[in-house]
Order: sequence, then C-alpha cells, then structure tokens
Amino acid sequence: MHTIDTGFGIHCVYSELADNGGQSRHSQQGAALGGVAVSTLSPLTLRHHCRANPQPLEPSRPQIIGKTMKNLRRVFFLVLLMLLAAEHAVSFIFPLSTSPSTSRRDAARASWRRCSRAPPHQSALSRLQATTEGAKVAAKVAKDKESGDREKKDDKNKPTAMATAAELGKYDVKRVRNFSIIAHIDHGKSTLADRLLESTKTVATRDMKAQLLDSMDIERERGITIKLNAARMLYRAKDGEDYILNLIDTPGHVDFSYEVSRSLAACEGALLVVDASQGVEAQTLANVYLALENDLEIIPVLNKIDLPAADPDRVQEEIEQTVGLDCTEAVRASAKSGIGIDDILEQIVARVPPPAPPTGGPLKALIFDSYYCPYRGVVVYFRVVDGEIRPKDRVKFMASGKEYEVVEVGFMTPEKRAVEVLRAGEVGYLSAAIKAVEDARVGDTITSARGGASEALPGYAEANPTVFAGLFPVDADQFEVLRESLGKLKLSDAAISFEPEKNSAMGFGFRVGFLGLLHMDIVQERLEREYNLDLIVTAPSVVYKVLTNRDEEISIDTPAKLPPATERKAIYEPYVRVEMLAPTDYTGSLMELAQDKRGELKEMKYLTPTRTALIYDMPLAEVITDFFDELKSRSKGYASMEYSLVGYRENDLVRLDVRINDEEATPLACIVHRDKSYAVGKALTEKLKELIPRQMFKVPIQACIGGKVVASCALSAMRKDVLAKCYGGDVSRKKKLLQKQAKGKKRMKTMGKVSVPQEAFQAVLKLKSTN
Repeated sequence: MHTIDTGFGIHCVYSELADNGGQSRHSQQGAALGGVAVSTLSPLTLRHHCRANPQPLEPSRPQIIGKTMKNLRRVFFLVLLMLLAAEHAVSFIFPLSTSPSTSRRDAARASWRRCSRAPPHQSALSRLQATTEGAKVAAKVAKDKESGDREKKDDKNKPTAMATAAELGKYDVKRVRNFSIIAHIDHGKSTLADRLLESTKTVATRDMKAQLLDSMDIERERGITIKLNAARMLYRAKDGEDYILNLIDTPGHVDFSYEVSRSLAACEGALLVVDASQGVEAQTLANVYLALENDLEIIPVLNKIDLPAADPDRVQEEIEQTVGLDCTEAVRASAKSGIGIDDILEQIVARVPPPAPPTGGPLKALIFDSYYCPYRGVVVYFRVVDGEIRPKDRVKFMASGKEYEVVEVGFMTPEKRAVEVLRAGEVGYLSAAIKAVEDARVGDTITSARGGASEALPGYAEANPTVFAGLFPVDADQFEVLRESLGKLKLSDAAISFEPEKNSAMGFGFRVGFLGLLHMDIVQERLEREYNLDLIVTAPSVVYKVLTNRDEEISIDTPAKLPPATERKAIYEPYVRVEMLAPTDYTGSLMELAQDKRGELKEMKYLTPTRTALIYDMPLAEVITDFFDELKSRSKGYASMEYSLVGYRENDLVRLDVRINDEEATPLACIVHRDKSYAVGKALTEKLKELIPRQMFKVPIQACIGGKVVASCALSAMRKDVLAKCYGGDVSRKKKLLQKQAKGKKRMKTMGKVSVPQEAFQAVLKLKSTN
C-alpha cells in the first residue's frame, strides 16, 4: 500500500495487485473515484488524478488506533515531565516541612513514582488517571502549605493558642525564678539566651535560629538588642523539682538605660555575662550598678572560654577588683559551643531567690515593656507583684489614669500562650484593646479599677528626649507620608516626640526628639526601611535652658530659637558623667581627648595593672558629635564608654551663624562655647568651601557671632577667558573687555543665588575641633 501527497493536504491511497492477480479493496475504491483502475495508472498519473478529483479516503481503523496511541504517549510523557519537575521543586523548597499534610505529600510522591515506573502493558488511560490524581494531591499539598505560611505570617491576627498543661507547669511561687541577662555589647548575651531556650526544650530544635529573641531585622544585622523580650522556661533541676524560669531579655545600650532599670526591677536575679577574652567593659559596670540598685542576686558568667585569646583567670580577678563580686562560683561557659549551660541553670535555681509570696492585697503589676499590634492594639508585658489578673477584669493604669477591660492574658515561650489567670510572681502579657502606647508606659503600675492599690510601685518616670534633630524628606511631596509614618512609629515607641518645622533650605519637615544617638539612628533606619522614605537628617543638638532678662527659664532644642544676646542673662547646657575603660597604654591619649571636649576629670582608677577607668564630667553637646569615633580611633578599638546625665551648668555659650553670599544660612547655625568659636567657625567655613559648587561670581562664606565675623573664606569665581580672541591690537581693547566682564559679575553677584547642597548640612556633625 502506498500514500501519495497531492499537495493540497489530501492523501490518495493505492495498493499493488495481490499475488492472486486480483485487485484489493483499496484499488477498487480508488478506481471508483475516477472510473479507472488505480493499479493501471502510474504514480505520476495518479497524483494528477487526485489533484483534479480531491476526494480523500477514509482512514482505516488500525491507522486511527495507531495515531491515537501516539498522541496519548506524547501527552503522557509531557505530563510526566511536568510532575517530576514539580516534585523536585517541592522537595527543594520544603525539605524539612513538618506540616500536617506530610502524609498526603508522601502519597502524592508515591503516586508519581508509580506512574514513572508503570509497566509497558499498562494502558495509557490508567497511567494518565494516576498522574492526574498525583497532580490533584500535589496541588492540595501546595495549597495547604501556602495557607500555613499565610497563617504563620499573620500570626498576630489569629487567636492565641491556649497553653498546654506541659507548658503551664504547676504554679508554686517558691519554684518561680525571674532573672535577666546583663552584658556589654557583643559579649554573647543573645547567644546565651538561645542556648537556655534550647537546653530547656522551650523551643524545638527545628525552630531554633540565631538571636531568637531579637525580632527586628536591625537587631540581627547589628548584633544588638533594641527591643526587649521575655520567655518562660520549664526546667527540671537535679533535685527532681520542676521550676518556672522567666527570662527577661534587656537592651544593652546606654540610650535605653531606663527600660533596663524597669526590667531589672521585675527580676530577683541577673546573669552578669563577661567576655573571657575582653574583660570588664564600661556598659558592664553601668548595668551592674543598676542591678545592685535593685538589690538583685548577680551570678557571674565567663563566656567564650573556648576562644584562643580567652583568659578566664584574669577576667575573674578583674571582676572581683572592679565590681566587688565574689567569683569563686563563677560559671565558665561558652554559649556558642554549649559549654556550661546546665551549670548556669543550676546556679539560677540555687542562687536566685523566689518572688515574695502574695499578701492577699489588690492587684499590682509592673510594666516593663509594651508594643503596638495592628490587630490587638497595645500588648503590655508585665510582672505580677501581688494579686492576680484574669480575662474580663477591669484594670487601671495608675500613671495615665486609663481604664480598660482585659481581653487576654498569657505568657511567652517566646510564642504567646493564653492562660486563664496570672498570679503573683509570674511574668506575662495582656491585651485590652489599648489604642496608644502612651496609655501603658514602661514603669507604670497596673491595678484593679475597683478596689485597687492606693500607691503605685516606685521607679516610674517618663522618658524625656535628650537629643533633637530635624527630619526632612528629600522629595517635598512625601511630607504627609513622613507625618503619617512618625505617627505610626510613635504608637510603638512612646519615647519619640516630634513637631513640624520649616527650614529655608530644606522646606517642611519635623523636629524629632530621641533618647540618644543610637535611638536616632534606629528611628531613621526604620523610617527608611518600613515606610520607604528618603530622609535628610540635620546635625543633632541638645536641650539648652535659657534665663531671660525677665527671669523666665525657657528650653530650646535648636539654635534658631535662641534669644538674642541682649534678651538673655545666661545659658545652661546639660552635662553628663562619662566613664571610659581602656588599656593603660592609651590613658594619656584619652585624657587629651577629654580635655579637648571641655571635660573635667573626676576620678582615675586602675582596675588592674593593665586597665584604667577615667571618669569625666563634660557637656552632652561634645559627646553626641564625634566623641565616640575619636575614642575608638585613639584606643585602636579597645576602649569603651558609657554616660549618664548629671544636670545643667551655666557656660559662656554663643550662637555661631553662617553667612553665604551675605545671606544667613539658619540651618547651619550652632551653639558653641566662646573659646572654641574661632576653631569651629574656621573648620565650618573651610568645609562649606569644599562642598558648595563654584559660581560665576565670588562667594564669601563667613562665620559670625552677632555682627562680628570670627572666621571667613571665599569661594573663587569661575572666570571666562575673555581675552582669548584678542590676538593683538591696542591694550585699551583688552581693558574694555575686562571691565565689561567685571560689571557683569558685579551685577550677577547682586542678583545671583547660591544653591547649597544637602551634604553641607551634615558638615556640622562631622566637624573636628582644631586648636
């Protein structure tokens, strides 16, 4: 049998004569088409005949079956490849998934394997059905996984799971231990907290990750703790008893010293973590003093003993001489390697005293942290001092006077677990549809709305900003977005204060108050990350107090608000007590730095033969500029510092104004000491000369105190060579061209405007005073 293509998509079929001399059925059918026997025609004649009479023949049944099987095989192999690719993708994305749909996923994979290993005699239809079932199961598994991820992402939106009996434990105030961890930055505090959670099996091994209690991306990137957290652990000690250990994680920077003090007030003990290779640092001493003020039991822990540079004996002696603690029972551990973790837990059980037993009085609870949740409102972290609290109780915040009905109470593991009641000595959280963090400030006391406590717990104080800076959007159209972003940020950070400000150079913005330089840096980064803002931050300033001629005391946070010299009697600036710890080799260099910053030496102590502590009183305005950078530079990174406010002092301060092209640049003004006005003014004018682009005319830059110029420089003009075309001739022609150029530049100077780049407004922050 032969098939001939006619060129029109029509195939004519014919067959040769049979051996018996008769024509086949196809030959007869083909002959019937044209009345001529096909077998008698040549192939070329047959092709012309089919083109002239396009009557396609009906395909035979074997041909239909063969073509169908071929198409089915193609579809089957295509679907099989797609399923295999999907299987590899699922196994790559979810290699350790523990979702409830694991059994369905395994069934789907088994179905795919059966399809891929199907015997040859199995029909294509049955294999296709098996593949379709596997695809349905895989789709269902993917849907379950996606919904699980969505639920995990929106965890705050769903109801909190109730605590199980194993998580709740048996309440006995004698078996409750509340403790905190205090350490200098990068001494291993967060790593130690991770090991404690892992050792007590509070967090499953598969859910562990580094810095588990640090919830912000900035904290993980910088390796510091900004927002404190809490976790409840159940630990079975060697005496066979089960203990409830409440860990309250605290920030370690001086900007958050008030939050640290309230967290320590909620504890009975503290772990003092010291790096065995670095020794006692400045922030270590500051936190130890806060712990001693709250009468806490301090357990020394020498961390990182597995480092090659570790010297536990030297550090132990240093702690005893510096802090005065008995380190004979100090725990030598390595949080990263898991060394000594069990010893730390046993020391907590043995040495940290239990909370005071309940007295039967009204509810008293101390707030040590709070944050804003868009679904629940403000969530308050607190420690119950006396009484008990349950859902649907009516509570009152004594400092703000606000009353709310409790919606939910529970504890952290660090995941939230709801409970029916929290009793005296326990640490937990509550949500009561509170709309503002200002209603539940850190350090406030929670009591019952009816028949509550008459006196609040001691130690409450409002957080007052100490550093102010201007925030301006790069794009003026983002001003309203910046306003909304600051409002949302204030919901979770009550220490921020802001008010609108107008700047002649940068337009509309806000004057924002911060707790310190680190707090300012964090707020700026959060605004840029979370709200997608491009910001300009002006040089930070402190709050000055001015005594006017009318004997009125006013506070100013920007040089623009300073009254003229004829309307004021005195200016008072804030002072801080700075404590610097460094190797003895760098003592002279650090003393020189402190003297340049108008520091007054108060005390000098030799902690050990190789380490020295320097204590100075100096203006806060000198500390917030480049003091920390200079400290690290002069000590090659070995020195550390901490400071605390000590009050206000009167000084001979003046306002240093900057004039550019005889126009006053208010954003560049600063308040400096009169003795340093020339050095600061000279450095500022030279810096501006480098940053301001050259103009077609000469631009004078002056630093002035009132009407007196203390430092100045000039930005030379860009001069066109007008004599280039004069190849000869009389000199009067050249003089005429030069005089014409001078007149044009004089007219340009009176009418021209100098545009100051944004980098110039950061010059004040980076100034380094020179003698």
